[in-house]
Amino acid sequence: MVEIVKYGATGRKKTSIARVNITPGTGKIVINQRGFENYFTRETDRILILEPLAKTNLLGKFDVQANVTGGGSSGQAGAVRLGLARALSLCDPDNRLTLRKTTLLTRDPRMKERKKPGQKGARKKFQWVKR
Repeated sequence: MVEIVKYGATGRKKTSIARVNITPGTGKIVINQRGFENYFTRETDRILILEPLAKTNLLGKFDVQANVTGGGSSGQAGAVRLGLARALSLCDPDNRLTLRKTTLLTRDPRMKERKKPGQKGARKKFQWVKR
């Protein structure tokens, strides 16, 4: 019996959360049970996601399966990218150094700032009236 090796990791960006699993295979990418090109219609999002595979020269050697929730399309793409980079660093420790140098393992801490009381938004104030 052949045991299938599967590596999983979680990636986050803004309010998006991606659970990514990779297995050795032919390079098939499935996101939320849909094809890679169908889910991310913008070319920039697809390039962003494939960056960890391209930097480690593993393009076409792993099958990627991801479940993404929350946020918008660019946030979800960033979450999948981080999850994929983390999973690749788990499968081979040599990848970790390469991914660390290209800052693909660093989580982006920027989040939406909360609305403050007595203001119109996070930074915007109500119009000031003198009289």
